[in-house]
Amino acid sequence: MKRREFWARFQRNRLAMSGLVMVSGLFLVSLLAPWLAPYDPSLIDLKEVLMPPSPEHWLGTDPLGRDVLSRIIFGSRVSLKVGFVAVGLATLIGLIVGALAGYYGGWVDLALMRFVDLMLCFPSFFLILAVIALLEPSIWNIMVVIGVTGWMGVARLVRAEFLSLKERDFVLAARALGASDARLILRHLLPNALAPVMVSATLGVAGAILTESALSFLGLGVQPPTPSWGNILTAGKDNIEIAWWLSVFPGLAILLTVMSYNLLGEGIREAIDPRLKE
Repeated sequence: MKRREFWARFQRNRLAMSGLVMVSGLFLVSLLAPWLAPYDPSLIDLKEVLMPPSPEHWLGTDPLGRDVLSRIIFGSRVSLKVGFVAVGLATLIGLIVGALAGYYGGWVDLALMRFVDLMLCFPSFFLILAVIALLEPSIWNIMVVIGVTGWMGVARLVRAEFLSLKERDFVLAARALGASDARLILRHLLPNALAPVMVSATLGVAGAILTESALSFLGLGVQPPTPSWGNILTAGKDNIEIAWWLSVFPGLAILLTVMSYNLLGEGIREAIDPRLKE
């Protein structure tokens, strides 16, 4: 599909465009966080403990007097970093496994797909919890663990695309001209199999952000004083009766972010295959 045709279809989807605008806005907020945040997100002020939203602190303060708006702004950096690195790792692993299984078939396909089935037998979140519990909670460990436990869907998508594409005329012609397996995979098959992977990766970012927030909420994710939407929610849980803003505002940030990525992913999928609208 040509880029112009894809973009024309994508633009006609208002929900997808709104998702793109929100995702772009989130990028700008995370990029400009040092200039947008009104306060240092780690600055403790015991005179301003659990202050409700006011002109001085638009979204209130937490139990240590830190500005919630500043922590949410800087927390967007953590969410984006976890989302993109984790999904990038998962996509890379899935591409390799799916390409090898789909291209070579036979015992290679059988062995790799049985391993995928085995990985799918374990509930992903509980597997992540088990691994994180054995490791030191840190942002890098979280990104790696989410990545290495989230590649199975990509592998299945790539395998299905390779099984369909490897019998096409252009692949048979390239093979007849003496193209090596590596060239066939990298130059002819993989570029034509990336469309569903793009959709899966976009939706996967939303899932990774939710997982990181859940881990931080449970105390197994990003550790204080580093701001994260999940650990802000933890403070909200402990003070839910007297500080509603600690739960509402980071919860809204997570909701809008996940919704925007889901809208963007659905828009990309419909633009790639307009038959899905029928």
